[in-house]
Amino acid sequence: MKKIIFTLAAGCCLLTAYGQQQQGRVVYERTIQMQLRMMGIAAGAGADAGPDNLLPHSRKDKLEVLFGNGQSLRRAVEEEAPEEFADEGGMHVHMVTAGDNEISYTNFSNNRVVDQREFAAKSYIVTDSIHKLTWKMTGETRTILNYPCQQAVAQRIGKRLMSTVENGEMKSKEVADTANITAWFTLAIPVPAGPDFQGQLPGLILAIDINNGATVYQALEVAPVTDLAAIREPSKGKKVTEAEFNKAREKLMAEMQRNGGGMIRTMRIGQ
Repeated sequence: MKKIIFTLAAGCCLLTAYGQQQQGRVVYERTIQMQLRMMGIAAGAGADAGPDNLLPHSRKDKLEVLFGNGQSLRRAVEEEAPEEFADEGGMHVHMVTAGDNEISYTNFSNNRVVDQREFAAKSYIVTDSIHKLTWKMTGETRTILNYPCQQAVAQRIGKRLMSTVENGEMKSKEVADTANITAWFTLAIPVPAGPDFQGQLPGLILAIDINNGATVYQALEVAPVTDLAAIREPSKGKKVTEAEFNKAREKLMAEMQRNGGGMIRTMRIGQ
């Protein structure tokens, strides 16, 4: 009983120390394991020049999340030129991680999400509600950047677009996708923000693992203040629904398959 009372008291002290923070900026590192397969491409001389060596096995980038006034904004920390790789046959592949040039705005009070997405050099504004998963608290705890965190797990069942290159031709198809998600959040900052799954947990998310390391977000720094004026809905692009965006993407992918010519490809990796 004494141990339980001490734990609760310590928790109350931590919440008192940190609980007043209602705004801030978090920088996250995102690591994505590549799953793109290149088949039928000229391998060149030697066994080491095979298709699997054309592409890196993972990619890292950084995102920032600004939060305050019951809202959050996620965007890239800096824009970098897409990585480019080429084989001896002259085929060039541009690697672009999903979300590189995208902005996601969330309003927690009205359950609203507005995303600015880019695909094939076109911009779209997609408005939707927060689709909450069923989270389970495991009781596991850890400390991230000196913040006490709790573990929550969930499963997301959906679909994703899988791209392959066969004999110099890019092909895409929609496949079933079940994601097992582990998130670490802190009640010391009672704001439901994060690099993903915004508005779903009672505290700031500082780390996420999707499918045992396939995609990992890790907080690198937390600042107690932010530019509140920057937290606003994005507006650059054509306004569409989620269904309309998916339809436009499928149409553009079909056009790319017909007109690509087999020499220059832009691949989007990730969610």
